[in-house]
Amino acid sequence: MSHDISMNTEIAARQLEALGNETRLDIYRHLVRAGHAGLPVGHLQERMGTPASTLSHHLKRLLATELVTQERQSTVLICRARYPAMRALVSFLIDECCADEACGPSPGA
Repeated sequence: MSHDISMNTEIAARQLEALGNETRLDIYRHLVRAGHAGLPVGHLQERMGTPASTLSHHLKRLLATELVTQERQSTVLICRARYPAMRALVSFLIDECCADEACGPSPGA
């Protein structure tokens, strides 16, 4: 299966580690739910009730792992989930599901 971005164990580990923090996971879920339009940082801050400095710290980590992008539109900073990165990470986790097991119908299927 081909992915929009390449995925290896090191990248997956860094992304999973970033998402292993409750605040970052919450930020990421808000951005995923927002869709391709993303959310202005101010709206994200309001929704989460997180101080600006804390939000900035966590966003930097998500940006560094390429799970999130930011784009400046005039005076507004828009954050978006990187869907190709999300798909690659999820695929990395499930692509080899049961690969070492003989593939056949599951019991009761």
